[in-house]
Amino acid sequence: MLLRSGRSFALVLAATLACTASFAEKPEWAGGGKGDKGGKHEQKAGNDHGNQHGNQQDNQRVEHAPSGQKSGNSPRAGNVRVGGYFGNQQRTVVRTYYGNEFKAGRCPPGLAKKHNGCMPPGQAKKYVVGQRLPRNVVYYPLPQRVVYQLGAPPSGYRYVRVSSDILLLAIGTSMVVDAIQNLSGY
Repeated sequence: MLLRSGRSFALVLAATLACTASFAEKPEWAGGGKGDKGGKHEQKAGNDHGNQHGNQQDNQRVEHAPSGQKSGNSPRAGNVRVGGYFGNQQRTVVRTYYGNEFKAGRCPPGLAKKHNGCMPPGQAKKYVVGQRLPRNVVYYPLPQRVVYQLGAPPSGYRYVRVSSDILLLAIGTSMVVDAIQNLSGY
């Protein structure tokens, strides 16, 4: 009899626990799937900084790396804005490196020696800052020396070279965040 009441008690306890879990409320951060983005995203709603396209991706930001984790040499590593990541210092680093390479007659992959420099093949620019990089566009990683001088890209982003341009790409979406254009235009 004692064994039967022990089983009954365990069964009633399990049923009670199962029922109470179904009555629990969702935490604040759980969006609910009805367009409610949770508390974190509500702060950005009124802060669109002149975003004319209504595209929420245009105002993406990356948080600073936790202390003790390297976030790159760039003071801009924590601030990623579409069309506004690369500054004059980064442009100078890239143009100096590639300018020396071009003058020495060394063309990076994807560029051909033409006249007195390296030129991209006769294709028009196939990307738009703020939009996904088309899948058919070929890109190349930057030399480590250039990445070191630029500073590591922010977490979730990478530097690539497309033709004679340097791009900052979002890794998951392949969105072109910013570009340094026309490296061969000396």
